[in-house]
Amino acid sequence: MGKLLIFALLWRLTGNPLLALLVVVIVLYFLDRRFIGLTPNVLKPLQRMRRLSRLREELRLNPHHTSVKLEMARLEMERKKYAEAEKLLRQTAEVMEDSAEVLAELGICELKLGRLDEGERHILEAAHRNPRVKYGEPFLRLGEAYAEKDPAKAVAYLRRFGEVNSSSCEAYYRLGGLYKRLGQQEEASRAFRETTQLYRSLPKYKRRQERRYALLARFK
Repeated sequence: MGKLLIFALLWRLTGNPLLALLVVVIVLYFLDRRFIGLTPNVLKPLQRMRRLSRLREELRLNPHHTSVKLEMARLEMERKKYAEAEKLLRQTAEVMEDSAEVLAELGICELKLGRLDEGERHILEAAHRNPRVKYGEPFLRLGEAYAEKDPAKAVAYLRRFGEVNSSSCEAYYRLGGLYKRLGQQEEASRAFRETTQLYRSLPKYKRRQERRYALLARFK
């Protein structure tokens, strides 16, 4: 009701219903970004591309700059350009031979490119070096990758993920989604309940970044 009144007031002020609607949408978007976070950051892709452009120039001037390659690889992963990210990570791994994170990220790229055996091998090796590598995210990606091909293995990896990361609303929410895909409704419902329970126990400064997953879990 309040939104309709605001829309009517804006329509009267602007004299244009489309302009009034646009203003309402923009206001709601900024309120969501400030307090909830359900909508994506529309500026992030542009910011990412600008950063990538600067990094490419740095790499052109210094082709052996490993930290630049690693940052570029992570940005490419955010863009879901896993083939490009894999090439950069392989170059990085030649220098950062002992890095569990680089190895885990390489494994995630391989999973996304459909090479499950290679991805699994690299992720397990990374976890052997550091059992808490990337807060358990590689196990979540293994669970996603094997959800259809090998449900039993997927469940095992999801449980390992839960053992490593027990304080993330996103972790429990995604865990519930994967259990739901596997047809394990009871486990899925429990994970969604744990998402909201965990959110209520978080300190205020942490709730902003976790609120999105708590709200999504309530609709499951």
